[in-house]
Amino acid sequence: MTVHAKTALLGSKWVSDLRVEIEHGRITKLEQGKGAQPDDTRVDVLLPALANLHSHAFQRAMAGMTETRAAGRESFWTWRTLMYRFLDRLTPEQIEAIAALVFMEMQESGYASVGEFHYVHHQPGGAPYAQLAELSQRIFSAADQTGIGLTHLPVLYTYGGVAQQPLAGGQLRFGNDVDRFLRLVDDCKPILPHADSQIGIAPHSLRATSPDDLQQVLKATPHGPVHIHISEQEKEVAEVEATLGQRPVEWLLNNADVNERWCLIHATHMTDDETRALARSGAVAGLCPITESNLGDGIFNGAVYLDAQGAFGVGSDSNVRISLPEELRTLEYSQRLRDKARTVLVQGEGSVGQALYTGAARGGAQALGRATGTIAVGQLADLVAIDRNHPTLCSLRDDQLLDGLCFAAPDGTVTDLWSGGRHQVRGGLHISRDAILTNYRAAMANLLADL
Repeated sequence: MTVHAKTALLGSKWVSDLRVEIEHGRITKLEQGKGAQPDDTRVDVLLPALANLHSHAFQRAMAGMTETRAAGRESFWTWRTLMYRFLDRLTPEQIEAIAALVFMEMQESGYASVGEFHYVHHQPGGAPYAQLAELSQRIFSAADQTGIGLTHLPVLYTYGGVAQQPLAGGQLRFGNDVDRFLRLVDDCKPILPHADSQIGIAPHSLRATSPDDLQQVLKATPHGPVHIHISEQEKEVAEVEATLGQRPVEWLLNNADVNERWCLIHATHMTDDETRALARSGAVAGLCPITESNLGDGIFNGAVYLDAQGAFGVGSDSNVRISLPEELRTLEYSQRLRDKARTVLVQGEGSVGQALYTGAARGGAQALGRATGTIAVGQLADLVAIDRNHPTLCSLRDDQLLDGLCFAAPDGTVTDLWSGGRHQVRGGLHISRDAILTNYRAAMANLLADL
């Protein structure tokens, strides 16, 4: 397969008339200044596609259901209670249908891969399925239907709070001790959906595991991505500090070998010293600006982190809204609102949109352990094409295109997308869209009838 792009981003440079040859899911040859050949797939502007580094797919079905104010002040914690009630009804078939919809929407938005932070493991009430990895298999089936690149992140969730309270209610579907969790990870490895799929681990948070359990699982899994929720809420920071004696980021950096394979999700509440230390560790800060805004989490310490050369990526988390441009836009705008300034997340001079996009491309690829993030020979062919003729982009120079995409364009500028060389979006729509939508609507009708 060969793709011809009128314009393409190679590293930090824009080039014209680029032919990209793809074999077995990887880029094997790049030719600049070459005209299109008869069998080439022709696109307008070609970019490295981003990885969505943090998703809880099942929460997509809750979108719009938690925006009514109840008595008292609404918060992340009241939202979480509603989420537990919702998931207590989900069947394996519904989880698969929801995940397929989510993965399709991600690809149509420009994400070629996803890190699925998967913590619903068991039946309602907490009894395991006959096959321990039943619900992981449902995620794999959804990834197979959509062709999305998958880094599967089974979650270790053992306790109901940092003081090692027992699990209760909806949390019972999450629970594993270390031994059963490691069996679950092993059961997943031989059934991953694609050759380019990855598996990692996700200790849920310092609230939901213990220092001893964390050390055991890290010792047993010395390779692959490690993702963790770290300091999303101020209440969480206070509870961890009261119990463990240090703030979450501070404690983790002092008690684990945090390095390039780590991704710290929602590193929202950090001191400047913690921010610089996280950047120096080589780990990726996993930011989910739309969800963090929706839940009222707070604002990431972005300028200090980038000044310290920190790596970052973005994810759609709760999937309340799946929009790659809006995720990057919200990240930058949160910084502007806090600092009362403009063009915050770019170092020195240059395009903010390009800095955001290319930074998230590199950081997302690192977080998922995926050989992507740039268009280069040997990389996986995670590629996205956008329509330069769209009214918000047609008047822009090459070096302004990503500013237009991030700050002016609506959804719908994506024309084509390849996940590991699989051409899944064509003409702006996923090739399996109709079947995925039919299955999702049927699953939601059954779910709502049971609520």
